Amino acid sequence: MAPEQRIDRTAFRAGARAAVPFAIAGGMVAISFGVVAGDAGFSGLAAIVMSAIVFAGSAQFASVAIIAHGGAAGAAIIAAALVNARFLPMGIALGPSLPGGPVKRALQGQAVVDASWAMAAQGDGRFDRSYLFGATAIQYATWLSGTIIGAVAGGLIGDPETLGLDAIFPAFFLALLLAEIKDGRTLGVAALGAGIALVLVPFTPAGIPVLVASVAALVGLRRRQPVVA
Repeated sequence: MAPEQRIDRTAFRAGARAAVPFAIAGGMVAISFGVVAGDAGFSGLAAIVMSAIVFAGSAQFASVAIIAHGGAAGAAIIAAALVNARFLPMGIALGPSLPGGPVKRALQGQAVVDASWAMAAQGDGRFDRSYLFGATAIQYATWLSGTIIGAVAGGLIGDPETLGLDAIFPAFFLALLLAEIKDGRTLGVAALGAGIALVLVPFTPAGIPVLVASVAALVGLRRRQPVVA
Protein backbone atom coordinates (compact mmCIF):
# COMPACT_ATOMS: atom_id res chain seq x y z
CA MET A 1 0.00 0.00 0.00
CA ALA A 2 1.35 3.40 -0.97
CA PRO A 3 2.30 5.63 1.98
CA GLU A 4 -0.36 8.22 1.11
CA GLN A 5 -3.03 5.49 1.28
CA ARG A 6 -2.12 4.26 4.74
CA ILE A 7 -4.02 5.36 7.81
CA ASP A 8 -1.94 7.48 10.15
CA ARG A 9 -2.67 5.80 13.48
CA THR A 10 -1.51 8.80 15.49
CA ALA A 11 -3.88 11.12 13.62
CA PHE A 12 -6.66 8.52 13.84
CA ARG A 13 -6.32 8.33 17.63
CA ALA A 14 -6.11 12.12 17.89
CA GLY A 15 -9.34 12.44 15.92
CA ALA A 16 -11.07 9.89 18.12
CA ARG A 17 -9.98 11.71 21.29
CA ALA A 18 -11.05 15.10 19.97
CA ALA A 19 -14.48 13.76 19.02
CA VAL A 20 -15.30 12.30 22.45
CA PRO A 21 -17.61 15.21 23.43
CA PHE A 22 -19.51 14.87 20.15
CA ALA A 23 -19.65 11.09 20.56
CA ILE A 24 -21.13 11.40 24.05
CA ALA A 25 -23.74 13.92 22.88
CA GLY A 26 -24.50 11.81 19.83
CA GLY A 27 -24.96 8.72 21.97
CA MET A 28 -27.52 10.50 24.11
CA VAL A 29 -29.33 11.73 21.01
CA ALA A 30 -29.28 8.18 19.63
CA ILE A 31 -30.95 6.87 22.78
CA SER A 32 -33.69 9.42 22.21
CA PHE A 33 -33.97 8.32 18.57
CA GLY A 34 -34.32 4.67 19.57
CA VAL A 35 -37.16 5.55 21.94
CA VAL A 36 -38.90 7.91 19.51
CA ALA A 37 -38.64 5.42 16.64
CA GLY A 38 -40.26 2.76 18.82
CA ASP A 39 -43.08 5.12 19.76
CA ALA A 40 -43.59 5.84 16.06
CA GLY A 41 -44.15 2.15 15.35
CA PHE A 42 -40.68 1.10 14.24
CA SER A 43 -39.45 -2.25 15.44
CA GLY A 44 -36.26 -2.24 17.48
CA LEU A 45 -34.41 -3.96 14.65
CA ALA A 46 -35.64 -1.41 12.11
CA ALA A 47 -34.43 1.50 14.24
CA ILE A 48 -31.03 -0.13 14.77
CA VAL A 49 -30.58 -0.95 11.08
CA MET A 50 -31.57 2.59 10.16
CA SER A 51 -28.90 4.03 12.45
CA ALA A 52 -26.32 1.56 11.16
CA ILE A 53 -26.97 2.45 7.53
CA VAL A 54 -28.09 6.08 7.56
CA PHE A 55 -26.01 7.37 10.52
CA ALA A 56 -27.50 10.86 10.26
CA GLY A 57 -29.54 12.08 13.20
CA SER A 58 -31.33 14.98 11.54
CA ALA A 59 -32.41 12.85 8.56
CA GLN A 60 -33.51 9.97 10.79
CA PHE A 61 -35.60 12.15 13.11
CA ALA A 62 -37.20 13.91 10.13
CA SER A 63 -38.10 10.60 8.49
CA VAL A 64 -39.52 9.10 11.66
CA ALA A 65 -41.55 12.23 12.38
CA ILE A 66 -43.14 12.19 8.92
CA ILE A 67 -43.97 8.48 9.06
CA ALA A 68 -45.30 8.77 12.62
CA HIS A 69 -47.80 11.39 11.49
CA GLY A 70 -49.10 9.37 8.60
CA GLY A 71 -46.72 10.62 5.93
CA ALA A 72 -45.71 8.40 3.02
CA ALA A 73 -42.38 6.62 2.92
CA GLY A 74 -41.55 8.58 -0.22
CA ALA A 75 -41.95 11.88 1.62
CA ALA A 76 -39.72 10.58 4.40
CA ILE A 77 -37.02 9.61 1.90
CA ILE A 78 -37.21 13.01 0.20
CA ALA A 79 -36.95 14.74 3.57
CA ALA A 80 -33.89 12.68 4.49
CA ALA A 81 -32.27 13.39 1.13
CA LEU A 82 -32.81 17.14 1.42
CA VAL A 83 -31.60 17.26 5.01
CA ASN A 84 -28.48 15.32 4.01
CA ALA A 85 -27.89 17.36 0.86
CA ARG A 86 -25.25 19.32 2.77
CA PHE A 87 -22.97 16.30 2.48
CA LEU A 88 -22.67 16.77 -1.29
CA PRO A 89 -20.63 20.00 -1.17
CA MET A 90 -18.80 18.70 1.90
CA GLY A 91 -17.81 15.57 -0.04
CA ILE A 92 -16.70 17.61 -3.03
CA ALA A 93 -14.45 19.66 -0.76
CA LEU A 94 -13.03 16.51 0.84
CA GLY A 95 -12.52 14.58 -2.41
CA PRO A 96 -9.06 15.93 -3.38
CA SER A 97 -7.71 14.89 0.03
CA LEU A 98 -8.69 11.25 -0.48
CA PRO A 99 -6.45 8.76 -2.32
CA GLY A 100 -7.57 6.22 -4.90
CA GLY A 101 -10.08 6.19 -7.74
CA PRO A 102 -13.67 7.47 -7.73
CA VAL A 103 -15.14 4.36 -6.12
CA LYS A 104 -12.55 4.22 -3.36
CA ARG A 105 -12.93 7.93 -2.65
CA ALA A 106 -16.71 7.54 -2.55
CA LEU A 107 -16.40 4.74 0.01
CA GLN A 108 -14.06 6.81 2.16
CA GLY A 109 -16.48 9.71 1.88
CA GLN A 110 -19.06 7.72 3.84
CA ALA A 111 -17.09 8.72 6.94
CA VAL A 112 -18.15 12.35 6.56
CA VAL A 113 -20.29 13.67 9.40
CA ASP A 114 -20.63 17.30 10.42
CA ALA A 115 -18.28 17.41 13.39
CA SER A 116 -15.60 15.17 11.84
CA TRP A 117 -15.56 17.13 8.59
CA ALA A 118 -15.15 20.43 10.45
CA MET A 119 -12.44 19.11 12.77
CA ALA A 120 -10.45 17.47 9.97
CA ALA A 121 -10.28 20.68 7.91
CA GLN A 122 -6.71 22.02 7.87
CA GLY A 123 -7.60 25.56 6.91
CA ASP A 124 -6.03 25.51 3.45
CA GLY A 125 -8.68 23.51 1.64
CA ARG A 126 -7.16 20.15 2.59
CA PHE A 127 -8.42 17.58 5.09
CA ASP A 128 -6.65 15.07 7.31
CA ARG A 129 -8.49 11.89 6.35
CA SER A 130 -6.96 9.78 9.15
CA TYR A 131 -8.10 12.35 11.69
CA LEU A 132 -11.55 12.37 10.10
CA PHE A 133 -11.79 8.57 10.18
CA GLY A 134 -10.91 8.51 13.88
CA ALA A 135 -13.39 11.24 14.75
CA THR A 136 -16.16 9.47 12.88
CA ALA A 137 -15.37 5.98 14.18
CA ILE A 138 -16.04 6.87 17.82
CA GLN A 139 -19.18 8.81 16.90
CA TYR A 140 -20.51 5.89 14.87
CA ALA A 141 -19.89 3.53 17.78
CA THR A 142 -21.83 5.65 20.26
CA TRP A 143 -24.59 6.45 17.75
CA LEU A 144 -25.23 2.78 17.08
CA SER A 145 -24.87 1.83 20.76
CA GLY A 146 -27.23 4.60 21.82
CA THR A 147 -29.84 3.50 19.31
CA ILE A 148 -29.62 -0.07 20.56
CA ILE A 149 -30.14 1.10 24.14
CA GLY A 150 -33.09 3.29 23.19
CA ALA A 151 -34.69 0.62 20.99
CA VAL A 152 -34.26 -2.24 23.46
CA ALA A 153 -34.84 -0.41 26.74
CA GLY A 154 -37.30 2.20 25.48
CA GLY A 155 -40.00 0.97 27.83
CA LEU A 156 -37.74 1.45 30.84
CA ILE A 157 -36.51 4.85 29.69
CA GLY A 158 -40.00 6.22 29.12
CA ASP A 159 -40.72 9.55 27.49
CA PRO A 160 -37.49 11.20 26.24
CA GLU A 161 -38.91 14.58 27.29
CA THR A 162 -39.01 13.43 30.91
CA LEU A 163 -35.24 12.98 30.96
CA GLY A 164 -34.56 16.01 28.81
CA LEU A 165 -33.24 13.86 25.95
CA ASP A 166 -35.38 15.82 23.50
CA ALA A 167 -33.29 18.93 24.22
CA ILE A 168 -29.96 17.29 23.40
CA PHE A 169 -30.65 16.95 19.68
CA PRO A 170 -31.44 20.62 18.93
CA ALA A 171 -28.73 21.81 21.33
CA PHE A 172 -26.16 19.58 19.63
CA PHE A 173 -26.92 20.88 16.15
CA LEU A 174 -27.23 24.46 17.38
CA ALA A 175 -23.66 24.18 18.65
CA LEU A 176 -22.50 22.89 15.26
CA LEU A 177 -24.40 25.65 13.50
CA LEU A 178 -22.88 28.38 15.63
CA ALA A 179 -19.41 26.98 14.95
CA GLU A 180 -20.02 27.09 11.19
CA ILE A 181 -21.37 30.66 11.05
CA LYS A 182 -18.36 32.62 9.89
CA ASP A 183 -19.92 35.42 7.87
CA GLY A 184 -23.16 37.21 7.11
CA ARG A 185 -24.02 34.84 4.29
CA THR A 186 -24.07 31.70 6.41
CA LEU A 187 -25.91 33.58 9.15
CA GLY A 188 -28.52 34.65 6.60
CA VAL A 189 -29.03 31.07 5.37
CA ALA A 190 -29.40 29.81 8.95
CA ALA A 191 -31.87 32.60 9.79
CA LEU A 192 -33.91 31.92 6.65
CA GLY A 193 -34.17 28.20 7.44
CA ALA A 194 -35.17 28.91 11.04
CA GLY A 195 -37.75 31.44 9.92
CA ILE A 196 -39.34 29.04 7.45
CA ALA A 197 -39.56 26.31 10.10
CA LEU A 198 -41.07 28.61 12.72
CA VAL A 199 -43.75 29.82 10.30
CA LEU A 200 -44.74 26.28 9.32
CA VAL A 201 -44.65 24.57 12.74
CA PRO A 202 -48.09 25.79 13.96
CA PHE A 203 -50.11 24.44 11.03
CA THR A 204 -48.17 21.67 9.28
CA PRO A 205 -47.51 18.05 10.30
CA ALA A 206 -44.27 17.29 12.14
CA GLY A 207 -41.37 16.83 9.78
CA ILE A 208 -42.73 19.11 7.07
CA PRO A 209 -41.11 22.28 8.54
CA VAL A 210 -37.74 20.53 8.44
CA LEU A 211 -38.35 19.41 4.88
CA VAL A 212 -39.29 22.87 3.62
CA ALA A 213 -36.73 24.75 5.72
CA SER A 214 -33.93 22.67 4.23
CA VAL A 215 -34.61 24.42 0.91
CA ALA A 216 -32.89 27.45 2.45
CA ALA A 217 -29.63 25.55 2.13
CA LEU A 218 -29.91 25.96 -1.65
CA VAL A 219 -29.06 29.61 -1.12
CA GLY A 220 -25.66 28.52 0.07
CA LEU A 221 -25.00 26.63 -3.16
CA ARG A 222 -24.66 29.82 -5.16
CA ARG A 223 -21.03 30.25 -6.02
CA ARG A 224 -19.31 33.48 -5.19
CA GLN A 225 -18.25 35.40 -8.22
CA PRO A 226 -14.47 35.84 -8.40
CA VAL A 227 -13.22 39.33 -7.83
CA VAL A 228 -11.40 40.64 -10.87
CA ALA A 229 -8.62 43.05 -10.03
